[in-house]
Amino acid sequence: MPPKEPPRRRVPGPARSERPARPARPRPSAAARPSAAARPSAGARSGGAPRRPAPRPQARPKAHTIRLGSPKPRLRLVSLGLTLVMVAFVIRLLQVQAVDAGTLAAKAEAHRFQEYTLSADRGEITDRSGIALAASVDAYDITADPKLFTPEESKVPDAPEQAAALLAPLLGKEPADLAKKLRTPKSRYTLLARKQTPQVWNQIKDLKKVYGQKAKTSEGGNGINLLGGILSEPSTKRVYPNGELAAGILGYVNAEGRGAGGLESQLDKELAGQDGKIRFAESGGRQVPTAGSQGTPAVPGVDIELTIDRDIQWAAQQAITDQVRKSRADRGYVIVQNTKTGEVLAMANAPGFDPNDLSAANAAALGNAALQDAYEPGSTSKVMSMAAVLEEGAATPDTHVTVPNRLHRGDRLFKDDIDHPTWYLTLNGVLAKSSNIGTILATGQLGRTQAESNRVLHSYLRKFGIGSPTGLGYPGETPGILAKPQDWSTSQQYTIPFGQGLSVNAMQAASVYSTIANGGVRIEPTLVRGTKGADGRFTPAPAPGQTRVVSEKTAKTLAQMLESVVGDEEGTGTKARIPGYRVAGKTGTANRVDPELGRYKGYTASFAGFAPADDPQITVYCAIQNPTKGSYFGGQICGPIYKEVMEFALKTLHVAPTGSEPARLPVIFKDSE
Repeated sequence: MPPKEPPRRRVPGPARSERPARPARPRPSAAARPSAAARPSAGARSGGAPRRPAPRPQARPKAHTIRLGSPKPRLRLVSLGLTLVMVAFVIRLLQVQAVDAGTLAAKAEAHRFQEYTLSADRGEITDRSGIALAASVDAYDITADPKLFTPEESKVPDAPEQAAALLAPLLGKEPADLAKKLRTPKSRYTLLARKQTPQVWNQIKDLKKVYGQKAKTSEGGNGINLLGGILSEPSTKRVYPNGELAAGILGYVNAEGRGAGGLESQLDKELAGQDGKIRFAESGGRQVPTAGSQGTPAVPGVDIELTIDRDIQWAAQQAITDQVRKSRADRGYVIVQNTKTGEVLAMANAPGFDPNDLSAANAAALGNAALQDAYEPGSTSKVMSMAAVLEEGAATPDTHVTVPNRLHRGDRLFKDDIDHPTWYLTLNGVLAKSSNIGTILATGQLGRTQAESNRVLHSYLRKFGIGSPTGLGYPGETPGILAKPQDWSTSQQYTIPFGQGLSVNAMQAASVYSTIANGGVRIEPTLVRGTKGADGRFTPAPAPGQTRVVSEKTAKTLAQMLESVVGDEEGTGTKARIPGYRVAGKTGTANRVDPELGRYKGYTASFAGFAPADDPQITVYCAIQNPTKGSYFGGQICGPIYKEVMEFALKTLHVAPTGSEPARLPVIFKDSE
């Protein structure tokens, strides 16, 4: 028998499930396998001996195994979560792209693109020579971030008070007011001061730098800059280089930079120009350069050139200011006008105001009293009565007029400004001596009845511009007061001829004398000479309107009669004489209506005239309201102003002295004649 095989020992190893699988043995094909007949029987052996069955293998020892939980529940939970997330994304995607697409696109556009206003430069106002009277300069609005002044941010409990104490002297503000603004709760922006000059902002920046360096050198280098929250915004500021000069004409602008008075208001549309707009993409507070920008540029305002001559304006303003102060008067005005063109060369008011600092201005002085005050003109108005008498042929300069000391008309007893014996005056003498009674007697010849005389006189007053706007279109201008003739009271029938019972403004009064000086043709006064655009091209203002009031002959005769007021010793205007020049003028002293009391109180003193009388070039008118110290007669306190201003204007404009002698019309006549 063949030797018996020893049993194979099974080495303990990994569990069956963990043992690597043996490679399968290749099985022979059916053709290669021997047939059953050919195979030896189970019991047959090689050599004829039967084969014993192999012993049964021993059982393997059981190894320790780890049983894992089923992953399926967890996979289901993760799948469910991912599904819900995907559903949410899909729903949101549908909402964004379908339901709210338009709204969200508009919001994105609005947040991405920012639109800013480009402020237009305000035009200058200059005098007739191009000298700036009003201009705009760079300025800064001083702002702050109140959050940076809180104790948490500044690490200083009283940071607003400390910062306010530093800024108050520079900004001209009260420290308490600034501190209150710096303590604005829940705000990241507050305005501390508007329209500050670059010098002020530079001083603030210097302070910020000093405190910034202190913060760096403090212990640990982590100090807080006390002024770090003070910021600025670029702006522009309207300035008036000449202070009070021509302030009544120019007016002023408000805090928003818009005209609020005078020509600044009247011509605001032209001066302001048109603001532009710019629109660009923004990210992180900065412009995206690759996204481009679009908008409309700002159109600067035009420059306005006035008819005003700065030097003549200065002379007029100095003269009236000095006399108002000496007379302790309420106010006064001086107007200088070119008689041939109607251009206003000066329009001065006293007291005035500085448009650079409206906080210090007297509210009563704001505005242009020369155009906005309505008052009774007094005897300067008599030239219109004489114009009507001459033009209607009711009398001549030589006509005799016997003037008693008193004249009874209607319900009143009239007198002249002084008591006198009976005067024997020519019509020229009535004007030269400014007789109220003589004027009443002369105008009574304008019609067959007093009512007819009233209608004729009224028509001439209207043609001279009384009761109508001057044509300047100035804000707040008064047209004066002139009632219809049928509405004149019993006393007005006789007071209006000598300048009481009607009201004018100073420009109207000056225009009357310019009309006489211009040969009887009234030219509407003008303040604007023209405009100049951004291209530098000058565009003249439209020509003013003209109206024939009286004939050239009448105007010339009136000029000669007005010379007697100044040149004749019997005249009331001798203080207005100018050496080398023939002067035509008229004094005025009127009872003044107190606007607060509504009754007569005090006087209005005035003087009006033109020169040279033989070739008129310039008209000057002066009026002073309620003088309370010294004389109140127009010839005494306004005559010298007329002389001073007229003399300066004649020299400034290089008007040659007069070469001819005056007519010297008679003033009085002898009773025996």
